[in-house]
Amino acid sequence: MTGPETALAAIWAGALLLWLAFLLFYDGIRRPLRGEEIEAFLATLGPRMAETGNDAGRLRAFLEADDGREFVMVNLVRTRPGLVTDPASGTAREGSEWLRRYSQPFVRGLIARGGHPLFVGRKVGGYIDAWNTPADPGWSLVGTMRYRSRRDLVRMAGDPAFRAVHPNKTLGIESTFSFPTQRQIGFYASPRVTVGLALALAAAFGHIAVLTFG
Repeated sequence: MTGPETALAAIWAGALLLWLAFLLFYDGIRRPLRGEEIEAFLATLGPRMAETGNDAGRLRAFLEADDGREFVMVNLVRTRPGLVTDPASGTAREGSEWLRRYSQPFVRGLIARGGHPLFVGRKVGGYIDAWNTPADPGWSLVGTMRYRSRRDLVRMAGDPAFRAVHPNKTLGIESTFSFPTQRQIGFYASPRVTVGLALALAAAFGHIAVLTFG
């Protein structure tokens, strides 16, 4: 092979290897949770689930049904209005500021594990269509978060750094509910496609540069 041909091969091979490395990070190794992992995680929760009105059995069922695939958590949030005082430190901040102090470290940890927000928006009106549901409690925000796997959810929840900022969540949120989903239809380019196209574009520019200046 000539010098330019070698350079072109290296450019496209490098782009392909980077994309495959990204896919390995983004999708992970799809291994369902083992029973001992679930038991160890649930043992660390103590009374926290019951104290917040949650059902540990429902969480257990979700983890035991793990298929190793990604999922999206849907979250509806009502932030606390006005100033909220931390009983531990005496610091007073707006409820939305407490929530921000929780959500920013949370999102960083999620991204480090191959997850990311899909959509976050503020509510701009009341229920337009509602059948046999309780009255709107005054939701403030809706967010959808992509998790690489249920194992990542377990690891995040057990991370001491995450637990350290969790009190900010309870200070900032008056009420919330979340439930996991898996996509059936989607009309957006996933990061798999976006990163692949970006790397292909960069390789194409490199290709052109080699042909022009090489």
